[in-house]
Amino acid sequence: LNGSINRALRARRPRRQRDINWLQTIHANLKHYQVEQQTIIPETLMGYGKQRSSLRDVILCIDQSGSMAKSVVYAGIFGSVMASVPALDTRLVLFDTNVADLTGELQDPVDLLFGIRLRGGTDINKAVAYCQQHITRPRDTIFILISDLYEGGKKENVTQRVAELLANEVKVIVLLALSDEGAPRFNRKLAQELSDIGAPAFACTPALFPDLMAAAINDEDIGQWAAGHNIVTAPRN
Repeated sequence: LNGSINRALRARRPRRQRDINWLQTIHANLKHYQVEQQTIIPETLMGYGKQRSSLRDVILCIDQSGSMAKSVVYAGIFGSVMASVPALDTRLVLFDTNVADLTGELQDPVDLLFGIRLRGGTDINKAVAYCQQHITRPRDTIFILISDLYEGGKKENVTQRVAELLANEVKVIVLLALSDEGAPRFNRKLAQELSDIGAPAFACTPALFPDLMAAAINDEDIGQWAAGHNIVTAPRN
């Protein structure tokens, strides 16, 4: 994950001359050396990584209904790990019919996990709406919804809400489960609808989650990433 962050930092175009890493810029543009002029024409400018500021804002929005128990635990652990990475600004939101923002608990994963209360009832639209109002840099935001998608309200509202995020260039990923057992039960129709509008929906194992995050940080196509790992998005069976 740190390696992916460093690569993404190097790939960002510096906006000011003092932010240009000339050594890396020269190395990256050697193929553009002009023999007659005896000079290099830099097509790509490489900048210094600034770990002080966040490279990406990450929002983990997690369904805490009873069927999602293992996913909630794994997501809490990964959330705590990502919160320790300076280049990521991580927010952790749990929901059932209410929304609980546990971002302040990320520094203490033990207290975080013991504070989780699994319940019934689900209002996905309400949770996504809460997260939406905390997005200040949509193009640099990765929104991960972890849910079996059994919405207690109107599923059309969820689709519309996610469509709004995508329209604002938020990278949206829907994990039907974050566990080794896959996703035995989920709302297949809503999963397909979200995949169709550009929010890939699939189950992910804990072992693959760091690689998934690395792909998201580096702006890779998540659908292609899933296919490369033999994962079917919005699986029908």
